[in-house]
Amino acid sequence: MQDPKCISVKRKGLGLATAIFLGTMIFATTGCVEETTPNVQETTSREPSLSEQLLELAGLNSAEFYDTTFQHERRLGQLERRDTLIDALDRLGADRLDANGAILAASPFIDMRRLRPGQTFGAYFDLDQLPPTGMDEPDKGKQRLTGLSFRPDPTRHVLVSRTVNGDWISRELAVKTTAGHERVGGPITSSIYETARTQGASDQQVVDFAEIFAYDVDFQREIRPGDEFEITYEAAYDERGNKILGGEVVYARLDGQLAKREFYRFTTEDDGLTDFYDANGEAARKFLMKTPINGARLSSHYGKRKHPVLGYTKLHKGTDFAAPRGTPIYAAGNGVIERASRWSSYGNYIRIRHANGYKTAYAHLNGYAKGIKSGKRVKQGDVIGYVGTTGRSTGPHLHYEVLVNGKQVNAMRLDLPTGRKLTGDMLEQFKAEKARIDAIRAAKALPLVEHAENHAHEPA
Repeated sequence: MQDPKCISVKRKGLGLATAIFLGTMIFATTGCVEETTPNVQETTSREPSLSEQLLELAGLNSAEFYDTTFQHERRLGQLERRDTLIDALDRLGADRLDANGAILAASPFIDMRRLRPGQTFGAYFDLDQLPPTGMDEPDKGKQRLTGLSFRPDPTRHVLVSRTVNGDWISRELAVKTTAGHERVGGPITSSIYETARTQGASDQQVVDFAEIFAYDVDFQREIRPGDEFEITYEAAYDERGNKILGGEVVYARLDGQLAKREFYRFTTEDDGLTDFYDANGEAARKFLMKTPINGARLSSHYGKRKHPVLGYTKLHKGTDFAAPRGTPIYAAGNGVIERASRWSSYGNYIRIRHANGYKTAYAHLNGYAKGIKSGKRVKQGDVIGYVGTTGRSTGPHLHYEVLVNGKQVNAMRLDLPTGRKLTGDMLEQFKAEKARIDAIRAAKALPLVEHAENHAHEPA
């Protein structure tokens, strides 16, 4: 453990929102991810054991600074929605002046603006101190706060304490961690998200998994009950062997009725780029994404149909995805924006020019993402606009077209160009990394309830 850092208030002054919905069979979560999930992945907070509380006190107390003769009471606090730390300390019975001093001391180590609902902390009070008297509301009857204990993330422990002369000091302790791996997966009964989270993975691993397969699989329509998946990812463990952090995915597998693929994480040394490759060294990343929107219902296919507004049969030259107004729309591939403006019955419209004669078009948008304009270069996966119902439209949806040499084609049946394929020495390096990852997987048993042969695939 690193040496604690100590800062006195007298010497220092004041220091994907994301909504993801990838279909009921893969992932279903609503609301703001940032509001409920810290920037780093961590295990659920819990009340520390007696030995851990004593360890906290050892960090809080110092014979040089602190009077250790009084009795401590530790109270567990938690931030609620729209809370500040002052609000949470107020509920625990802390004097406002004390709370302000403690928070000021903690500010060099904790960005108070990034604290989120659900964040827990320990607060210490002096039981020998009589409640203040003669004070104005709301501080009447409040108790003397003597220390705070924070885990702003799983690798740091911040301790704040009051010295014998009434000043506040703060220390940051680094948590010693060791690296390892976790492996989750099994048959899909309700969703990949639910199974993975139940087995200890975080939102980020599920999102990464979905992004790896975004070029091959339409999760909204191509996942079936009984299909199987696996995610192997990096993890960090504390000194007691408890997992405190989940990291990068190194292996992803989907074994389903409509898709059977597996990919390994690998960094090519010639360009330093990290991507996922199948067993033959072919990249998961394709020239274009299969669908440029998440959580949408395919409401109209490419082909002849009765037009919902005009009332007669005509060729529908794109694919319609029904989704709530404001749903993000992504660039299907790398390219340059040719047009980003209102255009006839398409309403708000974007067209992107890609390589090899390919273009993609996005119509009926509610609006454009910041900075999107003609001539701007975009990368695959960049947010370019938002679902709307402008132009000739009966409701919020994305009309998506793929054009090859100026002619619209069926995007859902398009045999897209593949990404990089490894050869020569690079392929040999990849095979060595693949063998390493397979050895990790073999050493980490999957937490399956039953094996695959007991879960026959059922028709949708």
